[in-house]
Amino acid sequence: MKVVILCGGKGTRMREETEYKPKPLVEVGGMPILWHIMKIYSHYGFNDFVLCLGYKGNMIKEYFLNFEWFTNDFTLHMGNGKGKITTHAHSMEHWNITFADTGEDTDTGGRVKKIEKYIDDDTFFLTYGDGVADVNISNLLEFHRSKGKIATVTGAKPTSRFGVLNVDEFGIAKSFAEKPATDGLINGGFGVFDREIFNYLTEESNFERDALQKLAKKGDVAVYRHDGFWQCMDTYKEVEEFNKQWNLNNRPWVVWKNDDI
Repeated sequence: MKVVILCGGKGTRMREETEYKPKPLVEVGGMPILWHIMKIYSHYGFNDFVLCLGYKGNMIKEYFLNFEWFTNDFTLHMGNGKGKITTHAHSMEHWNITFADTGEDTDTGGRVKKIEKYIDDDTFFLTYGDGVADVNISNLLEFHRSKGKIATVTGAKPTSRFGVLNVDEFGIAKSFAEKPATDGLINGGFGVFDREIFNYLTEESNFERDALQKLAKKGDVAVYRHDGFWQCMDTYKEVEEFNKQWNLNNRPWVVWKNDDI
């Protein structure tokens, strides 16, 4: 099964980082958020990726083409052995990656439509290139198959950007919750879709508005409820908070930490 990741947005709300690089290459703990997302899927045995590139997409190509040099120590031999390189490699990822240029200004539905030719199974995963979670991908896939719907999305509880006060009738604070989870569910990405989804897309469409809304009206969208950790990286402040969590060794999305690879 292919894992499709939307990597083409401009990330305008975190211009401090995305003025110089695409949003999926913004780093958490020294590695791009995109790498973290791919590691989640790889942990569950899904290693075939299709990256829908757009804004500064060539930088994502360059990163993975030079992944071995970027992520490992190496020795450059000069003199008689000029040009020879010895890699002091750590374990390498066993990934197959298709880099698909889907246009700098293409909407989400158009990006997915443009990679239809790379999907050779009846079912594929789809997620965004800026969010991580401790979602059990195998259980997600089993849930999708059990529901028999065209689309399954992961319903996540986002964390409020603000602290919440519980105030009594006399104006006295009874409690203060710093950034609590909200009660409602949002589409947290980490979706599973049957090939029929392409019938609801054009190269000009928006994935959520033109596909998911239409399917939801037909009762063809299942929701896999995820009550665990979920967080997207949408602002520069969230980049800082992600890295703070990493430095404090508070990394609930790192499901692969005990993997051999």
